[in-house]
Amino acid sequence: MPQEISRSSSLPRRRWRIAFLLALGVLVNFFDRINLSVSREALHDSFGLSLVAFGYLSSAFSWTYALMQMPCGIFLDRWGVRTVGRISALLWSVASFAAALAPGLNWFFGARFLLGVSESPTFPANAKALGYWFTQEERSLATAITDAAAKFSSAIGVPLIGLLLVYFGWRWSFAATGFISFLYFVLFYLIYRNPSEDKGLSAEEFQLILQGGAQPEDHSKVRSGSSLGYLLKQRKVYGLALGWGAYNYTFFLLLTWLPSYLSVSLHVDLLHSVFYTSVPWLFATFTDLLVGGWLVDVLIQHGFNANRVRQTVLVAGMAFGLAIFGAARAHSAASALVWISLALGGLAAAAPVAWTVPSLIAPRESVGTLAGAVNLCGQIAAISAPIVTGYIVSTTHSFATAFVTATVILLLGIVGYIFLLGQIEPIPEPKAKLSLVW
Repeated sequence: MPQEISRSSSLPRRRWRIAFLLALGVLVNFFDRINLSVSREALHDSFGLSLVAFGYLSSAFSWTYALMQMPCGIFLDRWGVRTVGRISALLWSVASFAAALAPGLNWFFGARFLLGVSESPTFPANAKALGYWFTQEERSLATAITDAAAKFSSAIGVPLIGLLLVYFGWRWSFAATGFISFLYFVLFYLIYRNPSEDKGLSAEEFQLILQGGAQPEDHSKVRSGSSLGYLLKQRKVYGLALGWGAYNYTFFLLLTWLPSYLSVSLHVDLLHSVFYTSVPWLFATFTDLLVGGWLVDVLIQHGFNANRVRQTVLVAGMAFGLAIFGAARAHSAASALVWISLALGGLAAAAPVAWTVPSLIAPRESVGTLAGAVNLCGQIAAISAPIVTGYIVSTTHSFATAFVTATVILLLGIVGYIFLLGQIEPIPEPKAKLSLVW
């Protein structure tokens, strides 16, 4: 039985190498993204950047990232994780080096646009790759490892990049992420293969993966996965997209504005704010791995209803995210960090479950397209959060209304998960596609 095999300590575990490789990519990915949030004051000194302008610059990455979600999902289903991932990783480093060399804001905007294009396949590609490599019983932990890297990147990246910025200047901080991105490109180029292409994968482990409910590699259908039009007729897709958009709004609000919130509203100096910022992100890393990953898999492996486990963690995690409302009334850094840690911790627990859903419900060879469609909604939220927050803070001189706005949006996301997504079960194969199966 797959359950018994998966617990055998003698079975090769090459598949976990893939999970950690993809997690490293997410870590590097978010170093590139958070670099800007730490550099606001330095960019203000260099280019005269206002709060509103910083909001637009923070969202510039997400504009092209969002526009590319649908195309990159289709590209992934047609050309595969390996090819798209290599091109993507190489362009990350180019974008970071371009930012380091920027002579003015127009150039800097261009570098952020390029970064959005190049990093757009990351999460849809991870969802597709983990669907190939992991059994359904292991997929939550594998997804949590990759998703927790985003939180851990913010936890260690903000202080590290902050130190680089303080002692060497903002250009060197962007150059450093460029070097790290290029090193990841080399690793991905050398290591990543699909299970059927990996010569180092044992037959025993390959059978475990297949028997455990991994997405099959159907090469005859790679170019004819379920159409976007068919997926957009499914209620589950809208529920997943609404929930992910709500998650992403709060996530990007904190990703781009948390250091500024601590310095502007709570009068914490730059050096201390970058270290304080790491506290909620470290807590989120812990809950992501422990609850969204390990606990979900353990409960399912011990016979609990998989659908009920995933639904409970998904909705309960989003409900904990509502703690962001408490930060609206915080008057000290300590109390603010408690509320924000609770919110991020809950959202982080829900995130790997949400990212597991596309590989569990998508028709065959359509995981990339579905994940791209869902992440498009998430990136619309990611674009909106920095801009809306910039206007709110500029007008009210306070983050309170920004946090209340995030609370309302999270409530909408919870509604989407409960009433639209509902049961986490496969979307039926389209009839036209079924007729082609011999």
